[in-house]
This record gives sequence, structure tokens and C-alpha cells, in this order.
Amino acid sequence: MNLFFNSDAATLSPVALFIQADWVVKLVMLGLLAASIWTWAIVFMFWRRIGRTRREAEVFERDFWKADDIDAFYKAHVDDDQPAARVFIAGVAEWRRSTQGAAIDRAGTRERLATAMGAAVANEIDRLSDRLNILATVGSVAPFVGLFGTVWGIMRSFTSIASQQNTSLAVVAPGIAEALFATAIGLFAAIPAVIAYNRFSHGINRIEARLNRFADGFHATLSRQLDRER
Repeated sequence: MNLFFNSDAATLSPVALFIQADWVVKLVMLGLLAASIWTWAIVFMFWRRIGRTRREAEVFERDFWKADDIDAFYKAHVDDDQPAARVFIAGVAEWRRSTQGAAIDRAGTRERLATAMGAAVANEIDRLSDRLNILATVGSVAPFVGLFGTVWGIMRSFTSIASQQNTSLAVVAPGIAEALFATAIGLFAAIPAVIAYNRFSHGINRIEARLNRFADGFHATLSRQLDRER
């Protein structure tokens, strides 16, 4: 049995529905399939990125709080390419700039440390969030693109009724099936994008909270050291 063009199965065959569709509906389907593939590529990228960032943050923070010498720890991790390390490096850099003079402005130093590490946290979250907006866009736009294909296909079906002067279901059913298939592809692209966006947004918020806690703890450590400076 030919599953693509058999009269019983063709209406349920995705390939047959695509081949028989109008060129506008075909473009809609191809665009939605491309969006779906792009969505899944971003999903796997974020899954790896967020998991790696969490593991690296755990290891870095554990090593940091065990370290006895901040300067030695800084030298060992100055080239680390991960968010927690860059927040730490920003704090050390601001500390050195603010305490290199003979007279130290303690209140000003504390404020600048908080600002420098807060900016570093914001920069890291911006980097982690790169391309997350694509998931939001696909999730919100794909259903409407699919709906456009559906409306176009139904209009084509009504045109067939008018041209053939036949209201038989056999005349309109293929066009309607093709139209509804466009909506199905739109939902196929949108649903994973929305779920992934919500999930990864939650993961990034947790990372941001963790970086802020680390920055606050490091700020407290430097503040105590500042009180000992003369």
C-alpha cells in the first residue's frame, strides 16, 4: 500500500499533505519546520550551557570559600572563563583600584565594590540569556503563522467550491486538511519553545540569584578586610 498517495491514507500522511498544499501553505510549513529545528538547537544549547554553568559555579565557590589567600586564589583563577570567576575578578580589580592610594575612602570603596560586582553579574546574565528571546518569539509567533496557513488553505477550499460548483466534502476536505496541518506544525514549533523558555528563564534566574549571593558574600569579606586597613 502506498502510504503517501493512497486515497485512504493520503489525508493523514504529512508528506502527502505537504505535497498537495498550495505554494503559500508550503512556504508556511517550511518556515515553521525551520523554526522548530532552530528551537530544538537552542534548547540543547541552553541545556548544556546552564548545566555547565551550575557545575562550574559550585566548584568555584567551594574552592573560593576554602581558600586562605585571596591573592593566590586570584592568580590561579584570573583566566577562568565562567560567570562566578568573572564576578570575583571584577571585585578584586575594583578592590585594588580603590585601596592603592594612601588614604582609603571606606564608604566609597564599599559602594564601588557593590556596583562593580553587580554590573559583572548583570553582564554574565546577559551573556547566558543570549538567544533566549528567540524561544519567546517562536512560542508567540508560530501559532499565528500556522493560523495564517490555515486561513489561506480554507480560502483555497472555498475557491474550489466556487470553481467546481460542488459542495461535496471530497472537494473541500483536502484543502481543509492541508490548512489544519499548517496549524499543527505551528503548535509543534510553539509548544516546545514556550516550555523551554519558561524552564530556562527559571534556570537563569536561579543562576543570577546564586551569583548575587556569591557577590554579597565576597563583598562582606572585602568589607571586613577594609575595616582592618589603616
